[in-house]
Amino acid sequence: MFRGILSPIITVLDEQGRLDFKGNEFHINRLIDNGINGILFLGSIGEFFALSMEEKKAFITFAIKTVNKRVPVLIGTGGTVQEEVIELTRFAEQAGADAAVVISPYYFKLGPETIYRYYANLARSTSLPIMLYNFPDRTASDLTPELVLRLVKEFDNIVGIKDTVDNISHTRKVIQLVKAQRPDFSVLSGFDEYLIPNLMAGGDGVLCGLTNIVPQLFAGLMNAYAAKDLDKVAAAQAKISLLMNLYDVSQPFIAGIKGAVAAMGVPIVPAVKEPATELTTTQLQTIQDLLKKAAVIRS
Repeated sequence: MFRGILSPIITVLDEQGRLDFKGNEFHINRLIDNGINGILFLGSIGEFFALSMEEKKAFITFAIKTVNKRVPVLIGTGGTVQEEVIELTRFAEQAGADAAVVISPYYFKLGPETIYRYYANLARSTSLPIMLYNFPDRTASDLTPELVLRLVKEFDNIVGIKDTVDNISHTRKVIQLVKAQRPDFSVLSGFDEYLIPNLMAGGDGVLCGLTNIVPQLFAGLMNAYAAKDLDKVAAAQAKISLLMNLYDVSQPFIAGIKGAVAAMGVPIVPAVKEPATELTTTQLQTIQDLLKKAAVIRS
C-alpha cells in the first residue's frame, strides 16, 4: 500500500529547457532526506505532457537509479495514445518502478465505458501496480467511485488512486465504497490541504505539489496527526493554507512551484517547457512574500 506523504516531483530543467540531471538528483535527495514516503516522476507537475518519449525514458532510468529503493518510485505514464501508455508503462516496469500513475485520456470528454476500456487494456498489458489518476479539471471526465470499484474488483494490479478533486466528499465516497471491497487499496488526495480530511475519512495520505517546497512540513503534519498533537496539526495546516496561494501565481502553476523551490534555497532554475513562460519579477516577489508570510523562509 502507498501511504503517507508522496511527492509529485518537479522535473528540473536547465535554462535551455533540457533535463538537468544534477539538479534533479539534488532535489530527489532533498525530498527523501526530509521524510517523503514516495516520489511520483512525470506527473502533472513533472510536465509529462511536454516531454518526448525519449526524454521520459531517459528520466525514468535516471530516477529509479538515483532513488535506489530508498522510497517507492511511481512513474506517470498516462496519455492520449493507448499504445504509448502501454509502451511507457512496460518500460517503467522493466526499469524497476514500483507503480505507474495513470491519468485518464484527456481532450475529449469520455464516457465511463471508454475510460474503463483504457484502464482495462493497460491492466491486462502489465503486472506493474497501477494507481488511477483522477483529475477531472484537466480531463473533463470523472473517475466515479462506481467506476473505480469496477476496475478494482476486476484487476488486482490496480492498487490505488490519486483523487485530485476539489471536493473531499468525492474522495470520501471512493474510500467508503472501494475499501469495503479492497482494504489495501490506497486512496490519496491530490489537493494539498485535504491531507487531514483524507486521513479522517479513512484514506491514506496525499500526493501533492507543495511537498516540493516544504517536504518537512508535510512529514511533520503526518507525524503530528499520528501523535494526536492537535496544536501542531493546526499550525501546519495554517501554513499549508497560506502556501496554497502559490498555485495562483502562474498559469500553469508549475513555474510558480519551481520558483518557490528555488526561493527555498534549492540550487535550480525555475525553467519550464515551452510554451509556458518564465516567471516575471512581480511573480517572483509574490512567491517570496507568500513564503515569508507562511514563515518557511526568513523575513
